[in-house]
Amino acid sequence: MGLLQLFLVACMFDAFSVQGFGVDPDLRVSVLEEIKPGDGFDGVNQVQGFHRESRAFHFQGSSREVKAPAGVSQQIVRKLRGKNEFSVLVTLKQERLNSGVILSIHQSENRYLELESSGQRSEVRLHYRTKGRQAHTEVFPYSLADDQWHKVSVAVSASHVILHVDCNRIYERVVEAPNTDIPDDASFWLGQRNSAHGFFKGVMQDVDILVMPQGYIAQCPDLNRTCPTCNDFHGLVQKIMELQDVLAKTSSKLSKAEEKMNGLDGCYCERTCSVKGVLYREDEAWTDGCRNCTCINGTVQCEAISCPPSQCPAGTLAAYVKGACCKECQPVCLFGGRELVEGDQKAVRDSSGRCLLFECKDRTMRRVVPGEACPELSCPESEQISLSDRCCNVCRGHDFCSEGHDCTEHSDCVNLEAGRCCVCKEGFRPLRDDNAYCQDIDECAEGKHYCRENTMCVNTPGSFMCICHTGYIRIDDYSCTEHDECLSGLHDCDQNALCFNMVGGHSCSCKPGYSGNGTVCKAVCDGLCHNGGTCLSPNNCACSQGFTGKRCETDIDECADGFMECDSKSTCVNLPGWYHCECRDGYHDNGFFSANGESCVDINECKTGRNTCANDTVCFNLDGGYDCRCPHGHNCTGDCVHDDKVKHSGQIWVLDSDRCSVCSCQAGRVMCRRMVCDCDNPNADLFCCPECDPHLSSRCLHQNGALTLGSGDTWVENCQQCQCLQGQVDCWPLPCPPTDCEFTAVGEGECCPRCVGDPCQADAVRNDITKTCADEHGVSRFSGSSWVKRGTECTLCQCKNGHTCCSVDPMCL
Repeated sequence: MGLLQLFLVACMFDAFSVQGFGVDPDLRVSVLEEIKPGDGFDGVNQVQGFHRESRAFHFQGSSREVKAPAGVSQQIVRKLRGKNEFSVLVTLKQERLNSGVILSIHQSENRYLELESSGQRSEVRLHYRTKGRQAHTEVFPYSLADDQWHKVSVAVSASHVILHVDCNRIYERVVEAPNTDIPDDASFWLGQRNSAHGFFKGVMQDVDILVMPQGYIAQCPDLNRTCPTCNDFHGLVQKIMELQDVLAKTSSKLSKAEEKMNGLDGCYCERTCSVKGVLYREDEAWTDGCRNCTCINGTVQCEAISCPPSQCPAGTLAAYVKGACCKECQPVCLFGGRELVEGDQKAVRDSSGRCLLFECKDRTMRRVVPGEACPELSCPESEQISLSDRCCNVCRGHDFCSEGHDCTEHSDCVNLEAGRCCVCKEGFRPLRDDNAYCQDIDECAEGKHYCRENTMCVNTPGSFMCICHTGYIRIDDYSCTEHDECLSGLHDCDQNALCFNMVGGHSCSCKPGYSGNGTVCKAVCDGLCHNGGTCLSPNNCACSQGFTGKRCETDIDECADGFMECDSKSTCVNLPGWYHCECRDGYHDNGFFSANGESCVDINECKTGRNTCANDTVCFNLDGGYDCRCPHGHNCTGDCVHDDKVKHSGQIWVLDSDRCSVCSCQAGRVMCRRMVCDCDNPNADLFCCPECDPHLSSRCLHQNGALTLGSGDTWVENCQQCQCLQGQVDCWPLPCPPTDCEFTAVGEGECCPRCVGDPCQADAVRNDITKTCADEHGVSRFSGSSWVKRGTECTLCQCKNGHTCCSVDPMCL
C-alpha cells in the first residue's frame, strides 16, 4: 500500500472517529470540569452562557487565583506531553479593551502553552517554547475583546497552526514546532497568567484541550477535515525511517544469536543446587521444614506444605509434634475439665497449700515427683510470678527461651510474662499458626519492594536488594542513574547553582543570594534592573542591547545619537532597544530590502488611488507625495475624499478605527496626527492619554513584583514590550526590523535576529519541505527533521534546507 493510500485510510478513520462517535474522553481535557472555578474561587461566578449544555463562568476583578490543583495539572500535562497535534477550544465573551490570558501552562518563566487575547492591541497571542527550547510568541491580529460571544479554536499540527473564530478559518501559518515535553511540576492557570498579571475579564464556557488532529471539528462539526495533516505526513515518514533502522539492527542481532546457538549444539551442562552444604541434582526433591523443595535448572524452588484438615477420633486432639510440620492426632488426658495432650504438665495446690505437679502420660495424669527443691529467687515476692505448668515461682522477666524452644532458623523465640512464643523474623511469614516454622517473603515477586528506576529487584532471605542495570551507577540503596552528571560536569546547572544527582538525571538549586529555576540563576537585585537587564551582583546590572544607565532604565536612541544613517527617502525609527530605517510617507520598499532604506521608492498616489483629492481637483504625483490641483478656470472646493466620504476643506474629525487620531482636510489632502494629551484638561480621554490617569487602581505591578508603574508607562521585559493601561499589563513581542535572508540567528543577550551565512549556525530557518538531506543510510530526510547518527549515541543531526548539520549532544555523554 502506497503513502497516498495510507493517508486516505488514516484520514477516513480519523474523520469517522471524530464525527461518527464524538471525541474519545482520553483525548479531551474539559478544563472547567477539572478545575471547577465556581467552587471556592474568589472573583469567579457561574452565569448564563452562550448555550445551556454546559456551565459558564464570569471572571472579574484582579484578586483571584484560579490555579489547578497539582494533581489536575499533572493530569493535563501528561496528556499533552510529547504530543505533536493538539487544539485549544474556548467559547468566550471578553470585556471591551480587556487584555487577559485565557489559559496558561508554565513553569517559572517558561511558558509551554499560553493563549492570550489583547483588547488593547486587538491581538490573539499563542505563547510556547520551541523544540530548540526558545520562547516564541505567535501573534494573530484579531479582536476578541468586543463584549460579544465567540467560538475560538487554536489547532497545532507539528509546525502548522490554524486559528478559527466562530467556525471561520482566520489564519493558517507555518511556525517553529512547539515543545510539549512539559515537566510534571508545571502549573495550570485559567483566566490569568499568575496571581498578579494577565487577568481575563469576561465569561468563558467550554474550555477544552484536545490531543488529536484538527480538534476544531469538535467545536464546529460542519467543517470538513483536511487530509492528511502536516503531522501525519512528517510522523509517517519518521516512523518508516525508524523502522528501517530497527530492522537493520534486529537483523544484525539475529545473525549473531544464530552463530552462538550453533556453537552450543554439542554442549550439555547439568545444573545443580547447593543448600546448607548439601548438593542436589537436577529435579531432585527434599523437605525443608514446612516446605517441599526441588532443584530445577540450577534454582531451588520451594512450595509450602499444605496440611490436610485434622479429623481426630474421640479421645485424641490435633497437636504439633516435635520435628513435624503438620498437626498430628495425640491422645488426651482430662484434668480439671480441660483436655491436655501427651507431655503437658499442670500444677495444682492441695488443701494445705502444697504444690502438686501432674503430667499427661498414656492418657492418664500422673504425679511428677520433684527432683530438687525450688531455687531461691533474687526478687521480692511482689515481683514473683506463679506458673500453671510448674510448682516453682519465677521472677518477672524470666528468660523462658533459654530453657529450650521449638522455633526454627527463621523464627525467633520471644519471652512473655508467663511463658514464651515464636515470632517470624522480619521478611518471613509463618507456615504454622504457632510461628515455629517460617518461609521467606519474595518482596520482588509480590511487589513489596522499593526498587526505583534503572534497578532490578533481587530477593534475599528476609529482604531484597536493588541491583543496578548494566551501565548504571548507584545513588542510594533503591535507585541508580546512568552517570553522575554533577560529578562529571555534564549538567545544565547555572554557575551560581548547586547540582544534586538524581535518578535518571539531576536537579539544580540556586545558591543563597540568587533566584531562579537552577538552570538560570540571577542575583537578587530587588527588581532594580529594568528593561530586561540582568542582575550580575547586588547593585550591578548588565543591560540588554539598546539600553543603558545604572539600572538599564534608559533606551539608547540610536537615531538621535547618530548610530544609524538612513537614506533620504527613509527615516530612522527608534524602537525599545533597537532601531531601523522606515520608508517615509509617500515611499514604499521596492521588494529588495535594504537596511539603510535605499530600497525605498516613490509611491504614485495618483495611479494607485492612494490620494484624497476630490472629484473637482486633479491629482499630480510628487516625489514622496502628491498634490491636488484645481484645473485652470475652475473654482474648486478643496474638499477631500476619505473612507469613501467627502470631508470639507478645513474639517476636523476623529478616525472611526482609532479614537486617538485626529484628521483634517487641507486643500484636498488628508492630514492625520496623534491626539495631543493635555493632562490639565479634566475631560482628557484616558484611553488615548493613559499617562493622565491619576487613580491608584490604574497603576500596575511590574513582573518582578518590586516596582509599581503608572498608567501609560512602557518597558521591556524578556524581549517583550510592555505597557501599563488602566491597571492592566499588556505585553507583545518586541518589534524587530525585517531580515531579508534565509538563515538568521539571535545572539546571546539579544532579542532580534540577525542574518548569518552558515546555515548550521542559524537559529531560525525558513524550512522548505522540497529540500532534503541524505543521511548515512542514504535515506532522504525532509528539511526540519532530526535524527541520531548511526553508530553513535550522542551525535544529533538536523536537515536545514538541504544542509546537513550535526553536533554532539553533551548531555548524553
